[in-house]
Amino acid sequence: MDTFFPSVIEPEELLLLPRHSYILIDAGPSQERYNKRHLEGSLYVDLNTDLAEVPNNAANGGRHPLPSPERFGKVLGRLGITPESHVVVYDDKNGANPAARFWWMLRAAGHDKVQVVNGGMQAAEEQGFSVTDAVTAVIPTEDHKFSYWQLPAADIAQVEIAASADDLLVIDVRDKERFDGITEHIDLVAGHIPGAVNIPFASNLAANGKFLPPKELNERYTTSLGGIPMEDVIVHCGSGVTACHTLLALEHAGLGIAKLYVGSWSEWSRNGKTIGKI
Repeated sequence: MDTFFPSVIEPEELLLLPRHSYILIDAGPSQERYNKRHLEGSLYVDLNTDLAEVPNNAANGGRHPLPSPERFGKVLGRLGITPESHVVVYDDKNGANPAARFWWMLRAAGHDKVQVVNGGMQAAEEQGFSVTDAVTAVIPTEDHKFSYWQLPAADIAQVEIAASADDLLVIDVRDKERFDGITEHIDLVAGHIPGAVNIPFASNLAANGKFLPPKELNERYTTSLGGIPMEDVIVHCGSGVTACHTLLALEHAGLGIAKLYVGSWSEWSRNGKTIGKI
């Protein structure tokens, strides 16, 4: 019988697992922090070079477009991840950025045995998980073979239709000031996709940096969705990374996984589309 792997694992649960029973992944936007300190035994994946393509033009796919399945399969092989591997991933952003993106990508590659550490590196340290600057040796394996991303996603045309439809929903997980068009410190234009609703990813978290309890998340999102089924919900952020945190929250809440708009605001705002502001 297959073992069920919840998408989120508590740090204290992680400490109870035999160390060689899982592959621990540290996901980040640069290797500098990993080189200074990381959870002992973890392997590093880079958001910009392993979990995304370097875009020739962010108007086509946004700032963090997905790599090809073949290229991501090579990353998994380099990390020694096989279809049977139990993978645990964390970041230093409460799982809100690279860790959630890696979780989504691994699930979309057809790999179910992947969990994100609740509260990230900070929470694991607080529970007594050892931290080091020693680089972990890795035993590579064969490339992971898959031909297409197996989780639901939406492109810019589908988002434009959904944002103006009463029976479809587009969720923008950026903070309110970016959504309102008051500030924009990353992309070229401030504002939001007209018709989208703003549910900042930070609202998924309690004051301690961990996810709210599944029941509370379920109640909140059930209210926000207003009866719209998960297959008709599209989630986006600035570049398709932080949106994965909300996709993880929805799964953690027992609601399933909505569609990811990978290009997100970074693509929409570069294509002459209508811009909404409050």
